[in-house]
Amino acid sequence: MAVFNVVEKFVSINGEGQHAGELAVFIRLRGCNLSCSYCDTRWACTDEADAEAMSEDEIISYVKSTGVRRVTLTGGEPLLAEDIRVLLEAFSSEKNILVEIETNGSVFVGDFAKIDNPPAFTLDYKLAGSGMEDKMDLSNFKYLQKKDTVKFVCSNVSELDKVCEIVDEFSLSEKCTVLISPVFGRIEPADMVDYLIEHKRNDIRLQLQLHKFIWDPNKRGV
Repeated sequence: MAVFNVVEKFVSINGEGQHAGELAVFIRLRGCNLSCSYCDTRWACTDEADAEAMSEDEIISYVKSTGVRRVTLTGGEPLLAEDIRVLLEAFSSEKNILVEIETNGSVFVGDFAKIDNPPAFTLDYKLAGSGMEDKMDLSNFKYLQKKDTVKFVCSNVSELDKVCEIVDEFSLSEKCTVLISPVFGRIEPADMVDYLIEHKRNDIRLQLQLHKFIWDPNKRGV
């Protein structure tokens, strides 16, 4: 039996991704290998963050107790958790639970994609404004399926050129859902819409983080 450092667990709506607006159980694991300039969960990324030690059975039992079928595993970077494969394989045998894992794009996902009944991946591509673009593992794009998502968080309009370059080079919109979203407070969403119109990008979807409009942007547990 494995042990996972859970810094938050709660029920809310998905604020972003393919299932934005749908109820989900959030399991936030401690630790991250990146330090993005706009990170809004930096408090969860250090080894000193308060955490509850939970086994895979305890996590699944908690999820079942909520009555909510969809689970979002997040962080930090959840794929760095020791024995994360144990947790994903435990979830894979729960046919009534739908698991999505939010990963930062720097960790190889190929091995996890081969699990029976694998999770859906929401895979970030960190653009230059994050300060972490050089950490991206582009080999991850080979493993994407229709249930997966690639998400680009943009700090300025000029980064949208790079988004289109990556989407086209790796045929991402043919493999999965492609989302762009603004760094909260840094770029106007209307400018991003104008870009999509001007460049006729029917294959890229703008998405705002719902939880930051429903609640205070800094509020935890939502």
